[in-house]
Amino acid sequence: MLIDYLPIVVMAVLAGVFAVGSLLASGMLRPNRPNPVKLSAYECGNDPVRLPSGERFSVKFYLIAMIFILFDIEVIFLVPWAVVFRRLSSPEYGLSNVVFFEMIIFIALLAAGLIYVIKKGAFDWGETARREAEAEARLLDKKVSSSRFQVSSSSKAA
Repeated sequence: MLIDYLPIVVMAVLAGVFAVGSLLASGMLRPNRPNPVKLSAYECGNDPVRLPSGERFSVKFYLIAMIFILFDIEVIFLVPWAVVFRRLSSPEYGLSNVVFFEMIIFIALLAAGLIYVIKKGAFDWGETARREAEAEARLLDKKVSSSRFQVSSSSKAA
């Protein structure tokens, strides 16, 4: 009975040996030439070490990341549908039109979202987008500084 599980155990052991062996081999064979650029942290193309002058990270980096994740998730839904579409459209199921039009609606919603994002200028990295981001940062700084002033003056009054 336990002999039936032997191939699984052998495969698990081989996978572990391969993983550990790969890590050890890469650690011993790779060149080790650290420099300040390689050792610095990397955050979406921005230097993570900022002067306390109030310079902020652009929200556009994170917006692009969220849009990428959104469309990546949509692909996750498209692939299984494409795999089973031929089977579902066979005469025994009789769902060919339903399944096809459901995916057409899904893709149309995706396209509408993409058009909306493009019209909003999320992919625009030109000079106008930079000016808008700077204006947004200045506005945010004013709000933060005014809220700090209100909190400090209300605490003094109490």
